[in-house]
Amino acid sequence: MLKTIIIHSLSLKSCVSEGIQAVDDRMAKQEDIRRKKMCVLRLIHVIQSVEKIEKILHSQGTKELSSLEGNSPLLTGQVLERIATEFNQLQFHAVQSKGMPLLDKVRPRIAGITAMLQQSLEGLLLEGLQTSNVDIIRHCLRTYATIDKTRDAEALVGQVLVKPYIDEVIVEQYVQSHPNGLQAMYNKLLEFVPHHCRLLREVTGGAISSEKADIVPGYDFLVNSVWPEIVHGLEEKLPSLFNPGNPDVFHEKYTTSMDFVRKFERQCGSQASVKRLRSHPSYHSFNNKWNLPVYFQIRFREIAGTLEEALSDTLEEAPAGSSYCLLATHMVWTSLLKCWSDQMFLPLLAHRLWKLSLQILARYSVFVGEVSVRPISSENMKESKKSVPVSRKESSVSLNPGEDQGNGASPESQPLPSVSSTQLVYVAADLDKLQDQIPDILEMIKPKLEMIGFKNVSCIAGALEDSKTSLSACVPTLNNRIIQDLSESSFAYLKSALEVPRLYRRTNKEVPTKASPYVDSALKPFYRLQNEYKDTLKQPMVHQWLEGALSESTQKYYETVSDVLSSVKKMEESLKRLKQARRTTTSNPVGTNGGMSDDNKIRLQLALDVEYFGEQIRKMGLETSSIKSFSALTELVLTAKDQATAEQS
Repeated sequence: MLKTIIIHSLSLKSCVSEGIQAVDDRMAKQEDIRRKKMCVLRLIHVIQSVEKIEKILHSQGTKELSSLEGNSPLLTGQVLERIATEFNQLQFHAVQSKGMPLLDKVRPRIAGITAMLQQSLEGLLLEGLQTSNVDIIRHCLRTYATIDKTRDAEALVGQVLVKPYIDEVIVEQYVQSHPNGLQAMYNKLLEFVPHHCRLLREVTGGAISSEKADIVPGYDFLVNSVWPEIVHGLEEKLPSLFNPGNPDVFHEKYTTSMDFVRKFERQCGSQASVKRLRSHPSYHSFNNKWNLPVYFQIRFREIAGTLEEALSDTLEEAPAGSSYCLLATHMVWTSLLKCWSDQMFLPLLAHRLWKLSLQILARYSVFVGEVSVRPISSENMKESKKSVPVSRKESSVSLNPGEDQGNGASPESQPLPSVSSTQLVYVAADLDKLQDQIPDILEMIKPKLEMIGFKNVSCIAGALEDSKTSLSACVPTLNNRIIQDLSESSFAYLKSALEVPRLYRRTNKEVPTKASPYVDSALKPFYRLQNEYKDTLKQPMVHQWLEGALSESTQKYYETVSDVLSSVKKMEESLKRLKQARRTTTSNPVGTNGGMSDDNKIRLQLALDVEYFGEQIRKMGLETSSIKSFSALTELVLTAKDQATAEQS
């Protein structure tokens, strides 16, 4: 029983499989027949399209044969549109029938139709352009679009309409021989679009007056026809345009050319067209021709070389009319102005020029630090400040502060050049003024950064503030050197207080009534600072230096006077002991003028000197209470004066 069921099942399965196979075979045959039928239909469509186009061409050729004198007929716009529509169908079916033997036999006829259509389209487009016939141009461009040959139409316009004009306008001899020749050439190039592309722009929607209903889309003659020919003409016929050898000429040519590009972009008529222009290969080719890195390197060497020459060992005065005292600072500011001047600045180099500006400020900071540690010379600045430098640092055109520090000779191998007191004052005045002008740098840079769309002004302001901080760090050392120099210059005379005892011992001089001459001499450096530099230095800075220098010199003066009074007291006590021991009057300590002893004359003279010293300090606009050790000095001499007065009475 089971065996019988298995046999019947296998028999049934075999029958079903045979049925399925038969159906599959039949469906495969039908699919094959359908494919062959489609191929036949496509071939029929190809043959029909070819015959239809040939019939149209034959009909049109018969009508115009006499007028064309046997040449290939130039088809009318409407006929071309009919042919183009049919030609599109022909192309579609021909692609689908690729590899069919019959298609190979028909291909020569298709090639003939293609050539005839291409020739007719070119001839008709040229005729429309020459006669300014809008309808012909519109039909022709629509036909080009129908057969997907818009680029061919744009290339034809570029070769036939644009290139002859470009060849006529771009003449290197004219540009070089005429003043503003480059600008005049660009003006003529800009005239091409409104004068020769008006109809094309109206038809394709590139003009404002174009009517949307009659626009033929898909064309951009300014981008694909005019601009490539302009760039090709400039590159081939005006190669000297891109030469960066003379930076001033290069800058003028570049700015003029970029202005031309901006004006050309405004002629494009739409933002989409401008975007297509900026993404066009010829646009990138034109921009890449300008070797901006080489231009920057030339400018960098100009600025760095001149600046390093100014930062020489001998600090020369700034030229007349400068707001700075020293040539070094004048050149720093001039270099910063030059970086952002209209004669040098280029938008694409903004980042490099910004870096160079920071390097200039950093280099000056290092320079001030170097000057601050130089030994102060004793020679008169009036003779040395305008002298020619004996030796200058070799110009390295590297504004890297670290490199500048490392390249200098070591103190062991070469002594530091000296600096005069006046030069130190000039450095301090210039440093203060440069710090005040750093905000002006930001205001100068802002408009340039706006040109390139940079809006993070706070970042720029922060970097400039860091540079200002770096400059400010040089101020304490510089101030200390100036204060030290003033103090030493003053004390060189104040220590003459040691000579007062010699003037009165055994000289029989009269009782002193006025201060010693050395006090006036000691005050001369301070008066000179106030008077000679009142238009150069700020008063708070002068007061700071005066207070500091007077405090140092007064402290030393106090020690000197204290030593003198101690010596006088010791001498007086010694004489008294000697008198008592000998019980004789061999030496009369009492003077002949008023009976005041020599020692008391000394005390009185010192008291008069200190009193006069304090009066002159107050005349300078300073308070003696702000001068360290002055109160102690005053108390010291007043005590001595009281002693002299008491003994006299």
